[in-house]
Amino acid sequence: MFRTIKEQFDTIFREDPAAKSVLEILLCYPGFHAILSHRLAHRLHRWGVPLIPRFLSQVSRFFTGIEIHPGATIGRRFFIDHGMGVVIGETAELGDDVLLYQGVTLGGTGNEKGKRHPTLGNRVVVGTGAKVLGSIRIGDDVKIGAGSVVVHPVPDNSTVVGIPGRVVRTRGENGVLEHGKLPDPEGQAIDDLVRRVSDLEATLRQLISEHELVHHQK
Repeated sequence: MFRTIKEQFDTIFREDPAAKSVLEILLCYPGFHAILSHRLAHRLHRWGVPLIPRFLSQVSRFFTGIEIHPGATIGRRFFIDHGMGVVIGETAELGDDVLLYQGVTLGGTGNEKGKRHPTLGNRVVVGTGAKVLGSIRIGDDVKIGAGSVVVHPVPDNSTVVGIPGRVVRTRGENGVLEHGKLPDPEGQAIDDLVRRVSDLEATLRQLISEHELVHHQK
């Protein structure tokens, strides 16, 4: 348990440059409180203890604004940045070194039974307000842009943006999710249409000009 706590401290210091001291993390980081509470609740859940794991998760939700079902499986060095509004469903599975920003939902798509929440690989980053829904697999080293809604599997080493989420291949060389540099598929499509319309207008003007020239020559 002490190794787990130390590892969480190290993770926060690595991921958040605003973290200045262990005391600050203990007092001011709801993501830290939520994940430690979940580790205990998940262990009790696996032991088959009734009610108490779910009660612990709801107490944690009350104090942190982060809801993690005790059935969710979460790997090592997990970090929730800020955290308010994060929801992680019962059958969600997260690999190691996963980073979630505030407002993220790892949820289901209906009242289906069994495995109904997403599986995230290692080193996955999910941006602010993104929703990953259904029993889908998100591969290793995937970055999901802020506000995206992902309902289909995503291969390794991809960046996903948009509603619904679309896979693109551009990201910073260091693998960091650079929110200000994410591609905008809808915007790109609109730009392409504008260029095509502009080309058609230029072609039309040229044809009209040629037609008027021929008419005057007659």
